[in-house]
Amino acid sequence: MTFDQVLEAVSGEPAYRSTRWASQNILHIVTCDLMSDVLVTENDEILLVTSLPSDQVARTADMVGACGVVLVNGKPPQPSLVELCTQLDLTLIRSPLGSFEASYRLGVLRSETPGETRRVSP
Repeated sequence: MTFDQVLEAVSGEPAYRSTRWASQNILHIVTCDLMSDVLVTENDEILLVTSLPSDQVARTADMVGACGVVLVNGKPPQPSLVELCTQLDLTLIRSPLGSFEASYRLGVLRSETPGETRRVSP
């Protein structure tokens, strides 16, 4: 799954496009507003979906090796979040959709992406 596909699926707009925008392959989606829960994620190449607009999101995403963040519920990102995403070269997408709808659409997109193996985490 690519960022262009994600952008279309969540009716989003990029707040910051990382240098890996065109080449990044997104393998997993994690939807969570509790960043402490995100820290136990063991998957690589994840896309973090959250409604939390603070810079803590970028710090957590960087710690777990996420490749990008989708900020849902139409919330504007705090300037410090955009600044930190830029410094960390972490893609940030803003979506008007709620968490459930965005996650559902990304799940459908993920299931339709050919040639990728899927693993369900417990």
